[in-house]
Amino acid sequence: MEFPDITFQFLAKVLTGSLSLFSTWSPDPEEPHAACLALKSSLKLENTTVTDASYLPAGSTVSTPGPCGYWETTEVHTAVCRVQFFTNTTDTSSVRAEAWLPDEWYGRFLATGNGGLGGCIDYGSLDYGTSLHFATVGSNNGHDGNDGIVFLNQPEVINDFAFRAIHVEAVIGKQITETYYGRPHDKAYYSGCSTGGRQGTQAALKFPTDFDGILAGAPATDFNHLLHWAGMLGRHIGAPNPSSSPSFIPLAMWKVIAAEIMKQCDGVDGVLDGIISEPDLCVFRPERLLCTSRRPLDSCLTPPQVAALHNIYSPLYGRHGDLVYPRFDPGTESDPLAPDLFSGQLSVLLQHWLKYAVLNDTEFDFSNYGFDELELMDAINPGGIATWNGNFSAFRDRGGKFLTYHGRADPLIPSGNSKRMYDLLAYTLRSPAASLDAFYRLFLVPGMGHCLGGPGATRFGQVYRQSNAVNASSHNILLALVDWVEGGVAPDTMIGTAEQGGATRAHCRYPQESVWNGEVFVCMPSLRLSESNPAV
Repeated sequence: MEFPDITFQFLAKVLTGSLSLFSTWSPDPEEPHAACLALKSSLKLENTTVTDASYLPAGSTVSTPGPCGYWETTEVHTAVCRVQFFTNTTDTSSVRAEAWLPDEWYGRFLATGNGGLGGCIDYGSLDYGTSLHFATVGSNNGHDGNDGIVFLNQPEVINDFAFRAIHVEAVIGKQITETYYGRPHDKAYYSGCSTGGRQGTQAALKFPTDFDGILAGAPATDFNHLLHWAGMLGRHIGAPNPSSSPSFIPLAMWKVIAAEIMKQCDGVDGVLDGIISEPDLCVFRPERLLCTSRRPLDSCLTPPQVAALHNIYSPLYGRHGDLVYPRFDPGTESDPLAPDLFSGQLSVLLQHWLKYAVLNDTEFDFSNYGFDELELMDAINPGGIATWNGNFSAFRDRGGKFLTYHGRADPLIPSGNSKRMYDLLAYTLRSPAASLDAFYRLFLVPGMGHCLGGPGATRFGQVYRQSNAVNASSHNILLALVDWVEGGVAPDTMIGTAEQGGATRAHCRYPQESVWNGEVFVCMPSLRLSESNPAV
């Protein structure tokens, strides 16, 4: 294989002692442009076609391919070599991806995840990763766009979405990185949230040698049950026919509900700050909103609506008393994403997954949606999508480190599910907390919504450059993962910074609890056992 001249310049520096194999690597300032363009013709990778290679100076704004409107253009804050490629995974499926290779490289590789049923290269994460000097790769997860119709009668496309695309990112991305820089990476990392959190979990389970460190936020694990839970939230209030249901709650009424929940539960953690630190301690009594002769009709609830709230704020159990999914966390009602669940229509993600991936039936009628469909999703489990397995032994035994985080005000994925996942690992590996914490740590973030945002201290370097409030591992969870993998320093707390006002707060690793000591929140050992059943 022929390497560009910069390879020999790099090796010469190593041999002469002027550059360590583990130090920053920067190409000759006159060389990166030519070396980057050469990749289009020089890269020869299995089942892979390089469609373009271009050099992007810092400060560029470039157009992005694919039907994802929110990424029509993207900013480039660090000079990079941008390699666009696709890899054929089978005769009927392929993964389209990009590798962004920064001029100033610290020897680290980073793969990034996706969201929802997407379908969309995460350009924000590509830019963020390279700004921290990672060689960074992102893919379309095996299809373009967020419409589940691409799964119809396409089992291999489903396999890419469920488990294979991130593995392709790792394998091909590392090869591109090695070719460009003339040497292999030192350590490999992964970062993603939501579907991306599930992808990171699946990577640890199925491909434990792909990554040395995995950052998985708000993981959409137990995927089929998560979609069923979202569907049942809608059913509780009359979906998909809300106009004929006495239990339907108009969206405007949720502001009243949110205020009442704060009135009942905000002070449970010892301070009135508009944040419920531990939603599991909130025992919401919706009866206090029952309509009476003294309460205006636009600020009260009927008995059927109160009954619906009892269902929504209770764990979801199956036909035989088994736990299907944790409850909707009280304190999340004001999040901008909450109306997606309470519009009176069933979750679009549920509809698309069931129609196009499970049933291959575009005309399925959801009028009587219920446990029959859940059992069908469990039985078919397309692509092994569930991602509900606690056997991380192979990832653990090779020295892998897994960091996960979850907002306590996440309306789309209950934070209690991350507690369940922690408990599932402990149960499967027969591992006490101290032993589990040696490779797997969960941080629960009060006042944070889905992956980011909310009234809490929600910026701690988890996603995108704007979340990187302070470029230090104490305040940046991705850099904390690097410290853990490369230096053996495991994070005990993660300091977040509020979007408004800049207040900071130390977030605790589970099962520790965030306790108000009269001045600040501190992390203390938990005195309560988890209520979830780890065997489920």
